[in-house]
Amino acid sequence: MNRPALIATTAIAPILWGTTYLVTTELLPEGRPLLASVARALPVGLVLIAATRSLPRGDWWWKSAILGTLNIGAFFALLFISAYRLPGGVAATLGAVHPLIVGILAVVVLKEGSARRTLAAALLGLAGVALLVLTPGASADAVGVVAGLAAGTSTAAGVILTKRWGRPTSLAAFTGWQLTWGGLILIVPLIALEGLPSTLTNVNLAGLAWLAIAGGLVSYLLWFRGILALPASQVSSLAFLAPLTAALLGWYALQESLTPLQLSGAVLIVVAVSIGQGLLRRPHRPGRAQEDSAVAVAASASRDSGAPNALSASGSTR
Repeated sequence: MNRPALIATTAIAPILWGTTYLVTTELLPEGRPLLASVARALPVGLVLIAATRSLPRGDWWWKSAILGTLNIGAFFALLFISAYRLPGGVAATLGAVHPLIVGILAVVVLKEGSARRTLAAALLGLAGVALLVLTPGASADAVGVVAGLAAGTSTAAGVILTKRWGRPTSLAAFTGWQLTWGGLILIVPLIALEGLPSTLTNVNLAGLAWLAIAGGLVSYLLWFRGILALPASQVSSLAFLAPLTAALLGWYALQESLTPLQLSGAVLIVVAVSIGQGLLRRPHRPGRAQEDSAVAVAASASRDSGAPNALSASGSTR
């Protein structure tokens, strides 16, 4: 697959994650964030393991557990703590520190890409998310703030380790391990804090199925493939598409209004993603030495062919 196609398919993952808010508010039972998290990860993780018939071997038992905890389990739990203790805009803005942290770690740890471009994309995207979803007068809760920042840090560390460790098996098995670990570590908190629901409606089941298939299976297969094939900072800048998708779906499906300030935030996010993908870089212009070299090659070829060249025709002695 060529690079533009790979970037485009990887971008599908955060776009699918952006549907989570709409699905949660309209289709899922209220007050069941851990149920939604486990349903999103564990069933499809087990399906992938069963389909591939592949279990971790050697040090990949603990490596896959760490990745599953950072990318799935801890991230989901911390994200929901933040969402329940903070206004949605504050929680989303804190979560948007993920690309910034990944960008810094990618430059420092993985020696990837341009620090200037990465930082510019991350800061512009963070500002765009703040304008898009942060409402005036939004209050802050210390525990919620720490949880929100920890959620972004958890997935950032997961991305860097995924990139550094690579994968020892097929993409499907690798993704299945992480989804399964992430779901398993949330089983005890689910039973202790929420318990299991007595009934679920067909609408609830449809919402959980969407989260599992689109928000879990499809999105993480695409996301991990992108992480492993592309620079980490480039992939993470795509994460800004999640809050943008959520806002657009709220406007389209729930008739939520978008102010001019929010629209400017959406534009900033698009610009940030474009910078992160290298779409707004100035075209490279050869230096003087390269130009001289090109002229010399052309002159040599002209002499070899016996045809006059532009320099000799003009009488240049250079």
